[in-house]
Amino acid sequence: MSDKKRVSHPAVVDPFALLTHFELEGRPASLLPYGSGHIHETFRVRMRAAAHPGYILQRVNTRVFPDVPRLMENIVRVTGHLRAKTRRGLPVLTVIPARDGRPYARDGNGGFWRCYRFIAHREPGARLRSRHLVPSAGTFRAGEAGRIFGSFIIQLSDLPAPPLHETIRGFHDIEVHLGRFGNLLHDDPMGRRKGIPAEVDFVRVRAAAMGRIRDLGRAGRLPRRVTHNDTKFNNILFGPRGGLCVIDLDTVMPGYVHYDFGDAVRSAANSAREDEPDLHRVRLDMAVFQEFARGYLAGLRGLLNAEEIAHLAFAARLMTYMVGLRFLNDHLDGDRYFKVDRPGHNLRRARVHFRLLEDMERRCAEMEEFVSTLAAGLIS
Repeated sequence: MSDKKRVSHPAVVDPFALLTHFELEGRPASLLPYGSGHIHETFRVRMRAAAHPGYILQRVNTRVFPDVPRLMENIVRVTGHLRAKTRRGLPVLTVIPARDGRPYARDGNGGFWRCYRFIAHREPGARLRSRHLVPSAGTFRAGEAGRIFGSFIIQLSDLPAPPLHETIRGFHDIEVHLGRFGNLLHDDPMGRRKGIPAEVDFVRVRAAAMGRIRDLGRAGRLPRRVTHNDTKFNNILFGPRGGLCVIDLDTVMPGYVHYDFGDAVRSAANSAREDEPDLHRVRLDMAVFQEFARGYLAGLRGLLNAEEIAHLAFAARLMTYMVGLRFLNDHLDGDRYFKVDRPGHNLRRARVHFRLLEDMERRCAEMEEFVSTLAAGLIS
């Protein structure tokens, strides 16, 4: 008899078979990978009944979101509140319960899965789109995205107690990310520190200035609100007549409006791709910044106080720095958080963000003056 220990291997999970755990309407016909998100595994489910819009099935990344029951509790509360506040005829993300009544199901390996109704436009032939970049002309307007994200905060401003759970601890806490940066530089787990001296200097020179929002919040000068915290433009669904609804609610939790405003600007007002190899193409698209700011403040309908408005333009620099730092941290840590397509992918993303930040720094006075003038006009 062998004295080797028997090793148990995780069972192969069939996503299609997981559909039997959920309260679906009708019979599924097919399931295919869907979308381009960095975190979860996502599948589009089509039904045998051609008129049925189908579903979205996701395996939740528990390294990023370790407490799925609390995550889904947040989402159920938020979607229920949004449904009560949203104008009739507009869609809201709908969680499909599992057969045991929970908003998620488990597979044989202990993995967590969830299911949403796929949101389809009601007009024949219309197709929904989510956008990674803002095209220079045509179907998409940054102002519409600003209005939708601003309205999202308004809709959740009266969400009843208790506060939402913090789904990712320290998600936008610059102190946390800088602390991790220092630890990774010290430990250098992948031996990558020697290849990034310029990036290390870039981060360190700006570190102290990036604590502004954190410090103002701790001093009680900025109110914490229910914010989305991941306001990339591909987290809005658009139809041919404009924006329909906000999706990807994993990070909806207490935060500062600056995180939402800044993240939207850094992701949409970049003239190049997030992983653009030619850094000369990376710059701030001021027209996109201005149109988004105009829509955002209009969507918020006077909710923000003067202190919040005064630091909105800075928030674009903060979030560009912070996301670039997160990409750099993941590069140092062996690409464990963000999905990568090639060696050095996260380093390239970090360099794009740092170049974009340099352009924002050159134009910071122009950005701040625009927001100040815009806010004064809206208030008056």
